[in-house]
Amino acid sequence: MTHAATTQPPNSMRRIALASMTGTVIEFYDFFIYGTAAALVFNKVFFPELGTAAGTALALATFGVAFVARPFGSILFGHFGDRLGRKGTLVTTLLLMGFSTLAIGLLPTTGTIGVLAPILLVVLRILQGLAVGGEWAGATLLTAENAPTKARGKYALYPQLGPSVAFALASATFLITALTMSDAAFASWGWRIPFIASVLLVGVGLYVRLALEETSSFRSSKAATTSTRLPVAEVFTSRPAAVFLGAGSTTAVFAFFYIGVTYLTSYGTQQLELPRPTVLAMGIVGGLVFAMTTIASAILSDRVGRRRMVVIGNIASVAAGVAAFPIIDIGTAWSFGLGLSLVLGVVGIAYGPIGAQLPELFPTRYRYTGAGIAYNLAGVLGGGVVPLISAALVPVYGSLAIGLLLAGVSLASLLCTLALPQTDADSLAAQDAQPATV
Repeated sequence: MTHAATTQPPNSMRRIALASMTGTVIEFYDFFIYGTAAALVFNKVFFPELGTAAGTALALATFGVAFVARPFGSILFGHFGDRLGRKGTLVTTLLLMGFSTLAIGLLPTTGTIGVLAPILLVVLRILQGLAVGGEWAGATLLTAENAPTKARGKYALYPQLGPSVAFALASATFLITALTMSDAAFASWGWRIPFIASVLLVGVGLYVRLALEETSSFRSSKAATTSTRLPVAEVFTSRPAAVFLGAGSTTAVFAFFYIGVTYLTSYGTQQLELPRPTVLAMGIVGGLVFAMTTIASAILSDRVGRRRMVVIGNIASVAAGVAAFPIIDIGTAWSFGLGLSLVLGVVGIAYGPIGAQLPELFPTRYRYTGAGIAYNLAGVLGGGVVPLISAALVPVYGSLAIGLLLAGVSLASLLCTLALPQTDADSLAAQDAQPATV
């Protein structure tokens, strides 16, 4: 079949774009406050017997558990998103994330209920991972499948702003608690406030999403009876290369981002011994830099192509990986902020275009599943594995080893990006013209 170009009115398109961004901000805010808490306080609250270093390593490992769950979330919610629709699936992911985050905020500590506390923490973290695994692809498709064909990169950047805005917001929330209470109060109960307060954001997001309509591409696909009985089967039957190359292309994005938003929070407070408010304030700056490069790169991708911008981002990441830690290790507040901004700034160059690029690699009938799996496999490799390896490298080889690891991951992502086809304004229609195989 062929797919007609979308012709959403400008006001409607802006509403869709803002709704997709609102949802991803909320989802990633909930995801990131866990990472910040894991770096700052979970070693004391849930792993007090292990000491600072081992407790922090295990707390960050629980953060990584969610990355293992994310591909399963993309398969689960992708199935329903491709079969039943994007809107209902996105409402479900939002509610699942909201419930899990609130439950973490109310969770008793190890000192109260013993070993059951860290077990429940891991279970809730897995639920968070499932929710985020289903969130990104659906939110991105809200904009990519509704946007004017010549401005798909511009509108698909809105959900891409979710992580940067959420990181700045999470850092600001923890900064406020750090400035208004003692370290003892923060460790005792203050860390719970961002988790419990997220319920308010979930309420806003739910209101916005319930008012949305289904995407035009999905409606057209359903009308033409081209939906797939088992989307994940057709993804790996028809487009396995797109999944794995798309994941490889995006791995460096995750590696840099999660080193920036989780590992460096711990590194700044523990290894560099910077004040916690300073580290959190620089997190806000880094998040804003990430947002600016995301916006610029996504808009440029409509003019020069998605792949070219991702290639530029990967090349820049090689240089940034080598340069970042020597700057950070100067040990001042401003050098930390500069290094963090460099790490997060290069992320945006490659991250901005993939909101349009990954959906353009798959037909509508299994686009939610295909784009989601590619994105979340990259999350496992870059966001889950790389920070854990980094924590093990520093005591033996020093911080420069992290930079070299990041540079190596960037080279691998560059090769995967070069192997991907160029995608453009007509790619969604071209993908839908391909016959079904399952």
